Formats: sequence, structure tokens, C-alpha cells
Amino acid sequence: MKSEREKMLAGEHYNINDPELVEIRYQVRELVDLFNNTSPRDTNTKENLQRQIFAEVGDNVHIEKAIRIDYGCHTKIGSNVFINFNFVLLDCCPITIGNNVFIAPNVQIYTASHPINPVDRNKHIGFAKPVTIGNDVWIGGDCILLPGVTIGDGCSIGAGSVVTKSIPSYSLAMGSPCKVVKHLDFVK
Repeated sequence: MKSEREKMLAGEHYNINDPELVEIRYQVRELVDLFNNTSPRDTNTKENLQRQIFAEVGDNVHIEKAIRIDYGCHTKIGSNVFINFNFVLLDCCPITIGNNVFIAPNVQIYTASHPINPVDRNKHIGFAKPVTIGNDVWIGGDCILLPGVTIGDGCSIGAGSVVTKSIPSYSLAMGSPCKVVKHLDFVK
């Protein structure tokens, strides 16, 4: 029989109040509180905390505070990544952030979702889908990435976008819902 965590990571319905999941969330929130209260000049402590919070962190990763994270251990961050203020990650399923990615302030990435039926929702049932951000991507301020989306390599996502569907590589996309407005053929 699968644990609730195994169900969650497989995208199946799971109990969001499972004791193992609650404990992991408490543990990462303690680390996140330390990160958010560390001096911006104390880069060694910040880097050490990043490596404790996330499953993988590449080289030259800079994350501004404040961050809010569900699990952390389900998120992999590549190299040469800059994440600006007020970053929110609901990583109930894997989140993968590629290399050379820039994320503007107030970006939120959600893998978590809940049933539409209030009877099921009130039973504290959840489900999740992974989110992937490719290499060489820019995510504008106040963007929201919803469960199950992939943003391909070389994309730019306009500020304020709500990404509800995957975006193909080398696209300029924006809006709510986010739509491709231009194919970026100057790089490949």
C-alpha cells in the first residue's frame, strides 16, 4: 500500500493532513524562517540553508527573501539562477528549474490542487502535478504557474501571467490565461 507521500508524488489523491507530510512541512518551514531572517550579507549561511531546503541546488544560485515553501525536498534548481523577492513554491510534486533562469518578484509556482467537489475537498484531499521550467527562461513579476505546466527552454513569460498550459520552447507568452504571442527565433 502506498504512503500518502507516495500518492502525492504520483499525482494521486492523498490526505494533505497525513502526519508524515505535516512533519516535512514543519521542518522546511523552520529552515525557511532561518533563511528569511538571515542577513543578506551572510551568503555562506544562505547557501547552506538553500542546500538543506531544496533537493538539489546548482552553482551560482541567488535567492532573495522572503520565500514560502511547502516541502522544498521536491524542488531541483539548476545553476546560474536568480530568484527575486516573495517567491512561493507549493512543491507537492516535483518542481524543476533549469539553468540560467531569472524569476522576478512575487512569482508563485503551484503543483498542488484540490478537488472541485466540496465534499471531497472538505475531507482534506489533494492532488498534484509537476512543474518544469527549462533553461534560459525569464519569468516576469507576479506570474503564477499552475500544476502540470512546462515552460520550454528560452521562453520569456510576461509579468502578471497565469500559466495554465505548457509553453513551447523559444516563446514569448503573456496574459491570463498565458498565451504565446511570438515565437523567438533569434536563439537556438
